[in-house]
Amino acid sequence: MRMRAKPWAGPELDACPFFLRNPQRMKNRWLEWFPRRQPLHLELGCGKGWFLAGLAPQHPEINYLGIDMKDAVLAPGKRLIEEAFGEKPVDNIALTAYDIERLPDILGEQDRVSRIYINFCNPWPRPRHHKRRLTHPRQLLLYRPLLEPDAQLWFKTDDAPLFAATLRYLPEAGFEILEQTQDLHAQNCPDNVMTEHEKMFSEQGVPILALKARLLP
Repeated sequence: MRMRAKPWAGPELDACPFFLRNPQRMKNRWLEWFPRRQPLHLELGCGKGWFLAGLAPQHPEINYLGIDMKDAVLAPGKRLIEEAFGEKPVDNIALTAYDIERLPDILGEQDRVSRIYINFCNPWPRPRHHKRRLTHPRQLLLYRPLLEPDAQLWFKTDDAPLFAATLRYLPEAGFEILEQTQDLHAQNCPDNVMTEHEKMFSEQGVPILALKARLLP
């Protein structure tokens, strides 16, 4: 489904103190941008901000960088995040618009990401498009130089073929799978933060597939 244009999105984001335009200028400097120097977690494909809005206020000891492609997606996320923080300043989230396939353009080894979240990404079901999957080895090898030793990757999806393929992709790219489940919501996971798609799929009775993996030396 195509995202409807939002003429207000660009100007509102440009006026937002936690949105960064032209993120290439921040390469190897993300840790310095936040008011507090603390671990950096990255959400690839942050969409309308449900996950970050639910997670970041609970964890002020973590800095979060959310990346998606379009202003029309990020602008509603900006509003949702502000609502989640209420009267408190949004000081541990940065949002930016960029192509995730070109992630090394905006993040470098000095940025030292300690966790990556990938939630309900495009499954790219046609074989000729598999290399565009955010969990494909081609993509995972782009992430590796940005990660701290023992950094983790947390992944959720409703797509069983993508999940099965990701279980193969991760070891190929030097990640060890720590946990996996075929039905996340059937388990007792009080710390799970729902995304917009996760809420929709779970209400339809679709099981949520999830895993946690660790970067190997």
